[in-house]
Amino acid sequence: MSAALRFDGVVKRYGRRGRPALDGLSFEVPTGVVCGLVGPNGAGKTTAFALATGLLAPDAGAIDVLGQGPYDVWAMRGVVGVLPQDAELPDRHAPRELLVHLARLQGLGRAEAEADAARCLDAVQLADRADDPVGTLSHGMRRRVAVATALLGRPRLVLLDEPTAGLDPRHARAVRAVIREAATQGTVVVSSHNLLELERLCDWVVMIDAGRCLRQGSVAEVTARSRRVRWELTDEAPPGLAAALAPATVVVTGGQVLVEAEDDAAVDRAGVALMAALVEAGVGVRSVERGVSLEERFLDD
Repeated sequence: MSAALRFDGVVKRYGRRGRPALDGLSFEVPTGVVCGLVGPNGAGKTTAFALATGLLAPDAGAIDVLGQGPYDVWAMRGVVGVLPQDAELPDRHAPRELLVHLARLQGLGRAEAEADAARCLDAVQLADRADDPVGTLSHGMRRRVAVATALLGRPRLVLLDEPTAGLDPRHARAVRAVIREAATQGTVVVSSHNLLELERLCDWVVMIDAGRCLRQGSVAEVTARSRRVRWELTDEAPPGLAAALAPATVVVTGGQVLVEAEDDAAVDRAGVALMAALVEAGVGVRSVERGVSLEERFLDD
């Protein structure tokens, strides 16, 4: 599988004696996924974005963007879209005017730029405010305009730093839909502290802390969705489950049953056997949860 973004042993310090913001960071993001970049404050997420887009230069290591080496502003014009964490927009200009200008800078002709600006504003549900000065918009509206700027020209790689920060649930949902649509045209990397949102949105995840990669892989792999299922029952589990569900591994704690197996098929077979045992014993099921949450996985690391 080709990589849309690859970091290989990247080091970045601020100041000669400063502690590295990135300390040998290595990871890769496959082409065509929505990738969640996960980490606490100070983990290096924003620095990684700045390096990926050429705003900063690494002190060591290599960065490859879309198989073309380090980001080049001229060679990759219009190919990479970016939403910085603290994006500021000019108050005097209207969203449509701003987006058309940015699209023209990416190389689009006037008619194409106007059509694409309209598409992006409609996607973030701001078509009705397209000609109002940015200074008259709420924080959430400004954030959606900023998201729209990163989508102009349908870039092959989109980097979004906290795209739903400050948005109400309805508009956050709209932005998530925009992100999924953008991934049908290329690759999207989303940095966010909202791990539940990332778990629902992403296909791939990269976890970093202190400038190093802790874990990376598909969300299904990282959360063990295909190998681990927790059942919560209405009563204590019937005896003999370990033998009934073999060769799966079974851990019973009162009214909870944890089933682990080698793959989806084995987990499903164990689930059928478990349901049969529960029906025979007259025990109901309150909930079934596959894998662990991204939050649990991150805290475990």
